[in-house]
Amino acid sequence: MKRKDGKKATIAATKWEFNAWGRKYDDLLIDNETGLEVGKATGLRTFEPGVVLEGGSIDVNGRGTLLTTEQCLLNKNRNPSLGKPEIETLLRENLGVSSVVWLEKGIEGDDTDGHVDDIARFVDENTVICMAEPDTGDRNHPVLKRDQAILAGHKDEQGRKLQVVPIAMPRNVPADEGRLPASYANFYIGNSAVLVPVFGDARRDSAALETLSEFFNSRKVVPVDSRELVYGFGGIHCVTQQQPAPVA
Repeated sequence: MKRKDGKKATIAATKWEFNAWGRKYDDLLIDNETGLEVGKATGLRTFEPGVVLEGGSIDVNGRGTLLTTEQCLLNKNRNPSLGKPEIETLLRENLGVSSVVWLEKGIEGDDTDGHVDDIARFVDENTVICMAEPDTGDRNHPVLKRDQAILAGHKDEQGRKLQVVPIAMPRNVPADEGRLPASYANFYIGNSAVLVPVFGDARRDSAALETLSEFFNSRKVVPVDSRELVYGFGGIHCVTQQQPAPVA
């Protein structure tokens, strides 16, 4: 793989700042140091933009298109001095993207201020699965309908319209704490398997797994009961981190 300047591309690490999702959990602020140590442990060159950004707030197709939300990346509890143009420039400079798709808001119960990994994810270079809420009385319904429309109106880095595939949200997971951010979009893509959160809803779990299997036919799609995990307001993708394959 060659860069635009003709030089061979290599893998590097980008260490973004972590402020515990807008300083919601002061006891977790120390995790910011962990990311730096992980980057150093790889032995790779590590870039430090000095900007707050969490892995779940973005999703990329690996070819230059990135998904994110205004609710998260433009939130004043992250980088109050940066607007949309400045953030797009940072994403281009540090992640090599050329097209940024701004969705508006995330789902109910998400304490991360609208992480995109609970809303929409690439399943190939040009196809995005987008969560949809069938219940018109649910507060997620208009939000996800709007996000789906934004995706359908965008093109990828090659000028192709994004192909958008809706997947119905799981039914609410009962909790005394209130609404939990249960979503099938919070899956993890590994070398030979895709780990998909499920929530004990036989019909909707099966439908989500079936749809995802159509796009990951070279990988085993593995359901993981995530009802206990989502009580921590996260999912499988939230507690994992991917690394690109070595450049040939």
